[in-house]
Amino acid sequence: MDANITVLLVDDHEMVRIGLAAVLGTEDGIEVIGEASNGLDGIRLAQEYRPDVVLMDLVMEGMDGIETTRKLLQLYPDCKVIVLTSFLDDEKMYPVIEAGAFSYLLKTSRASEIAQAIRAAAKGQSILESQVASKIMNRFRQPKPAAEPHEELTDREMEVLRLIAKGKSNQELADDLFIGVKTVKFHVTNVLAKLGVEDRTQAAIYAFKHGLAE
Repeated sequence: MDANITVLLVDDHEMVRIGLAAVLGTEDGIEVIGEASNGLDGIRLAQEYRPDVVLMDLVMEGMDGIETTRKLLQLYPDCKVIVLTSFLDDEKMYPVIEAGAFSYLLKTSRASEIAQAIRAAAKGQSILESQVASKIMNRFRQPKPAAEPHEELTDREMEVLRLIAKGKSNQELADDLFIGVKTVKFHVTNVLAKLGVEDRTQAAIYAFKHGLAE
């Protein structure tokens, strides 16, 4: 017979913990081995009991669920953290996923859905609330902002631009960069083309406007 999937509950609401423990206690193959009312106790109990899965609340006094998840997984990376929360706002959802949360469920989830997520986590499978999955997909569908022209410059071309902004001549650029004048002209031509400007004066103005001049 396979060993039970061990679960630690971390939630600052006692009634939530009582309810979860009662419901999960009726599920075959799932065993609640501990409860914590805050993040620090959650980390301590996780180290002591080494649960397979932690059901993690997000909003708690002191250390919140995001920081608790991050620190817990640093100490115990094999643990699977399932977020169980009432919140869907980006400020909480994305940071806890980035911290390593394995699955993300809402407290409106049915008991069977929570049990399913626990069993899936034990097998290495993530489950996301449908609204969470939609938000993540929409985030990746959003077009990335266009890059600024100067972001296309190489490190050497950026050096050339900064020196142009100082009013340096081609010969002075060559002396400062220890390269030939012909090479300087090549870099200057590339800088002007990438910035979409016509001459050195416009390049200098661009550098000052974008905080690139020293």
